[in-house]
Amino acid sequence: MNAPASAATGGRRADIVAGLAIAGLLLPEAVAYSSLAGLPAQTGVFALFAGLLCYGLIGRSRYAIVSATSSSAAVLAAATLAAAGPDPLARAAIAGFLTLATGACFLAAAAARLGGLSQMIARPVLRGFTFGLACVIVLKQLPALLGLHARASEFLPLLLELPQRWREWQPASFAAGALALLALKFGERFPRIPASLIVIALGMAASSWLAARGVALTGAIALSPQLAAPGWPDSGQWLTCLELALALTLVLYAESYTAIRAYALKHGDPVDANRDLLALGVANLVSGLLHGLPVGAGYSATSANEAAGARSRLAGLVAALTVLMLVGFALAWIERIPQPVLAAIVIHAVGKSLRPATFAPYLRWHRDRLVAFAAVATVLTLGILDGLLAAIAFSLLMLLRRLSRPRLSVLGRLPDSHDFVDTALHPQAAPVPGVLVLRPEQPLFFANAEPILALARQQVETHPDARRLVLSLEISPDLDSTALEALSDFDAWLRARGVALTLARLKDGVRTLLERVQLPGQTASALEYWSVDDAVNAGAAGAPRL
Repeated sequence: MNAPASAATGGRRADIVAGLAIAGLLLPEAVAYSSLAGLPAQTGVFALFAGLLCYGLIGRSRYAIVSATSSSAAVLAAATLAAAGPDPLARAAIAGFLTLATGACFLAAAAARLGGLSQMIARPVLRGFTFGLACVIVLKQLPALLGLHARASEFLPLLLELPQRWREWQPASFAAGALALLALKFGERFPRIPASLIVIALGMAASSWLAARGVALTGAIALSPQLAAPGWPDSGQWLTCLELALALTLVLYAESYTAIRAYALKHGDPVDANRDLLALGVANLVSGLLHGLPVGAGYSATSANEAAGARSRLAGLVAALTVLMLVGFALAWIERIPQPVLAAIVIHAVGKSLRPATFAPYLRWHRDRLVAFAAVATVLTLGILDGLLAAIAFSLLMLLRRLSRPRLSVLGRLPDSHDFVDTALHPQAAPVPGVLVLRPEQPLFFANAEPILALARQQVETHPDARRLVLSLEISPDLDSTALEALSDFDAWLRARGVALTLARLKDGVRTLLERVQLPGQTASALEYWSVDDAVNAGAAGAPRL
């Protein structure tokens, strides 16, 4: 056998082993995430099969594992509660519609080639949201771990309720969950061994003994596929449901693309964001038709797939086939999984997101600390969906605040050089006699154009000997109408004082725009200065000016 054929055979063998190992992790997680979403166990199993199969056939990442995730389950739980109230039947019906609508949103985004959709959520927001979400998920799994029926559903009330009811904790339930957590933690040392499957098997073996001591089991799972449209929202719920579907799409794609991009960069693989949008759209549509949960590429499952030795998408397809065989031949045993064990699996799955070290770079860099911590605080206080939207809004406000704060540099020429730098940072840089050179330190747009040009007016007034002003727009890739009007007013103000304005370092798009706008006194050659030095020297030689 030649080398390429041998490598291909080895790759297929590695994918088969990884698929078998990953199935042992994913199946119990799917059942657990169904409980987290407040839905029957089969919803997670259908979602798992749909995600593995559809992404394995359509997607592009070699390592991504698409299934229900802790984030999607928690967000769906909040969404169904907001849209349908506490009635379990109504929540189940609306959950199917939300999954279908999420798939439709993904397909629409793929058709519009919105592969950069995930960039709408800044990384500090996503990390803060993930940390806060993990706190919420862990807290909401504790009642199942302790054998309680929680009265509160919100984070803070539930946090207060659990210690107050410590006398009601069930020792057998707590012991089963704690031992499962310890076993899962120990299993992290052996990534190729399906620790969660072993824990599940041990839990099922002890299920009769545990049930006799009051420990709740998973219960009946109806796995007959329901290839029918889920229930439609009432007339007054459509707008709310579509908003919730958009929120689910945004969360799922941000989470999925983070995992896909991270492993693509690690292994030097290409990324096709729009193809992945298509794959996620189809997977969610199929899951919705089967009345399953929304699906995405979870980071923990994807990292586990890579750690298990996967080399291609074949691993996901093998995992899908393995899941199908497991539910086909071992359903009666799956129904006997103790609920504290499922809670332990969920807690272990999200535990990696509960690392304070996640925020260390922001503290060290002195950047986006408020954004990251605000995302945590809003999720814990406002709830999952409202918290995410509030965190995104807060990050955008902080961005606008930073961009709208006017900053303007006065430039001077370095000795024996053609380079112009900020004179405040480089005292050795000398101004050019009769010429004032200014550079805005933010892109000019509606929120900052007038304040920045007001600072420029102040500089002109403090340099009465300047007969010409060179404005470097290297940081502005575009100019909106507000910036254009402010620039025109500034030019008129300068001309009234006998000061000529020259623009330097224009981007091609801005140059084309200014040629079309034709500010007073403008000539085409006045826009051709590719450097500040060219603009200063050309003006001194009597070249055309703006």
